[in-house]
Amino acid sequence: MSDAEPRPRSRALPFGILLAAVVLVSANLRPGASSLGPVLEEVRHGLGMSGGVAGAMTGLPGLCFGLVGALAVAFARKVGTTTGIALALLAAAAGLLLRVTTDSVPLFLLLSVLALAGMAVCNVLVPPWIKAHGHTVVLMTVYGTGLVVGATVAALTTAPVAEATGSWRTGLGMWGVLLVVALPLWAWLALHERRSPAEHSVSGDAAPSGRIAHSPTAVALTVLFGIQSMHAYVQFGWLPQIYRDAGLSASTAGALQALLSGVGILGALAMPTVIARSQGLHAWMVSFGVMLALGYAGLMVAPATVPWLWALLLGLSGLAFPTAIALITARTRHPSVTAQLSGFVQPIGYAFAAVGPFLVGLLRDATDGWSLVIVLLALTSVPLTLAGLRVARPSYVDDEI
Repeated sequence: MSDAEPRPRSRALPFGILLAAVVLVSANLRPGASSLGPVLEEVRHGLGMSGGVAGAMTGLPGLCFGLVGALAVAFARKVGTTTGIALALLAAAAGLLLRVTTDSVPLFLLLSVLALAGMAVCNVLVPPWIKAHGHTVVLMTVYGTGLVVGATVAALTTAPVAEATGSWRTGLGMWGVLLVVALPLWAWLALHERRSPAEHSVSGDAAPSGRIAHSPTAVALTVLFGIQSMHAYVQFGWLPQIYRDAGLSASTAGALQALLSGVGILGALAMPTVIARSQGLHAWMVSFGVMLALGYAGLMVAPATVPWLWALLLGLSGLAFPTAIALITARTRHPSVTAQLSGFVQPIGYAFAAVGPFLVGLLRDATDGWSLVIVLLALTSVPLTLAGLRVARPSYVDDEI
């Protein structure tokens, strides 16, 4: 733990419990969102869902993560951070388990929103919870990796499970069961915190009380997180179609998508340690922007020639996502500032993510091709790089507010 990081008064919770808690929560914050896409057609036919509603379903994760995430910090002030996470996991589990039992489209949508709302609250509250309990670099590494692994595994396994069991309800419902596994430990943590609140308080100076929007680092981190989140959702939703329109098979396009996701897993493992040990991150930020531009340039001029190279470059540029997640704790000292920063960066960032795939679809239909879309996506490498260079400075949001 760095000298700038406040130390808990008492190591009331062993590292093994902290590690288990982070593994369980991180692995459960993406499958509910990424599992629907592979079986969306089956869900649509099974419920009699219109094409418009099915399309809207794909934008729900980003929308819920943005809107509900903005309320998470205020919610945590009322119930406590640990209790907030526990209640959010309960809501997510209930939503995922109950939605596969209904034949009503409105109820399916409502329960999906409930599940995604629970995940949105956890998105914002887990980084400050980690900050308050120490072992920040290790636990943020586990957290970032769990997010990527959870999303990737759900995307890869939901359809095969649905096919093997003959039911899309089983494929989607199993992620609710996985969430239930996380509930006992987090419920115990919430009760433990309420019984001995002094053990979980943080010593040191009082937290700064200024507005987080007054911090240049916070604003830049929001831009970095938002642009990269937009690209992640665009690539997840549209990259396979770009490859298929270039003449590649569906299985090849899927494998290229998996390559991109696999690079993200490696990045989530590495970047928190890189941030903690590096003298500066400027070279990394420039490389993220360059690889993003080169990846899209390759998709523009020769998508089917060396398609693995473009997927690899885009995957490497996507290391900006685990970097941004890790910087939420690395650029703050006090856990309450970490909570404010997380509640500022993630909701706005996920709003970008919700709008991006929708605009890409509109532009593709309007221009009847991918050229303009890819050019515009490549140009966003400029603000991504500029925001990254600002965040690369070794400054603390606490000092700026």
